[in-house]
Amino acid sequence: MLSEVFWVGFYSSMIGFLLAMGAQCYKAKCSQVKFCFITINRDVAGEEALDQRQIQTPMQSQNNL
Repeated sequence: MLSEVFWVGFYSSMIGFLLAMGAQCYKAKCSQVKFCFITINRDVAGEEALDQRQIQTPMQSQNNL
């Protein structure tokens, strides 16, 4: 029989794997992600516009100095 230590390590690894997959999907700007029975739809264009605005805002404040 497997010990509790194995199961804790196994579940921790699976959770880490799922979080890493989510991070990769965010970086890839996927508009739709399907995993088993979960479907996630994202507004990629809106997120890109927000990212561009956040990038330009510090540049504008540095230029004003």
